[in-house]
Amino acid sequence: MTLDFDFDQVKIIEFGVGLDNGEQQSFWYVPVDDAVQTVLRDMAMETWHAMQEDFGSDPLRYEPSERYASQEYVYLPLADDLAKQMRQLYEANNLPTNSGAISNPAAIYCYFVHMTDQRGRRVTALRRATQFKGVLRSRLIRFVTDALQLIEDRVFKLDSNFDLLIDSQQVHILRPSGFEFAGMLQEAVVAAVPQIVKALQHALPFVDFASIQDYASKHPRAARYLASIRSQQNVKNVDKRALKRLCTATGVQTRDSKGKISVEDSQVVGFLEVLDRRRYEVELVKDSPERFKAASRRRLDEVK
Repeated sequence: MTLDFDFDQVKIIEFGVGLDNGEQQSFWYVPVDDAVQTVLRDMAMETWHAMQEDFGSDPLRYEPSERYASQEYVYLPLADDLAKQMRQLYEANNLPTNSGAISNPAAIYCYFVHMTDQRGRRVTALRRATQFKGVLRSRLIRFVTDALQLIEDRVFKLDSNFDLLIDSQQVHILRPSGFEFAGMLQEAVVAAVPQIVKALQHALPFVDFASIQDYASKHPRAARYLASIRSQQNVKNVDKRALKRLCTATGVQTRDSKGKISVEDSQVVGFLEVLDRRRYEVELVKDSPERFKAASRRRLDEVK
């Protein structure tokens, strides 16, 4: 996968922060000098280098139900519903400038940079602000003339790279947890439950999704499973008999309701795990089948 941007031809670099006052989030530009701009560009370049060199150039698509390592290169199309927050930031033009936006470090939840190259292409890089704010709670010293002195001014420490890069087509993610936090993924997934269920009901007309929707609207883990199931290319090809058979084999209780498969609240997560290919049974010992739940689901032909 390539990045639709040229780091060697950067024309504009704009730095900003994301603020959260407990009720709403907002983005602000903060003026920085040329030296800081150069550092920000280098951080973005290092992020892309880490993605390519450490994880390869053929990432898997991000799935909300997957459990990822602290660093793992995955991507999400910018047009995806789950990328809404990041898409709004990427497409934002003429954000207000406020040098005082960093006066309340506790409210800063992320920092970002918008870069534009000579051809007018934009890339946005974002980092969760844990380290950026953490230095403010530390006592720092610096060497001045022949003595060490305490630094009395506020000090903001930039990281070595960003959590993600956004170009015109994709959100390139290096730290999935950073993307989920800054992208308000949990809130986005829960809010999308009605639309997801509508799509799945069309693909799987033999499943009663009414109780599943009610449950997932209150339980983010179930909502994540629904989003993952919807993204599967062959979900419409699921066979009703095979689904019921696997549910029985893996301990998920279902019942028939007016010709549809229905599940109680206590069985919703297990049922969604079956649909998401996370529950399975093996029988390596004759007449001794064993049931398992996969913490991570990847096809063998996808494992590198």
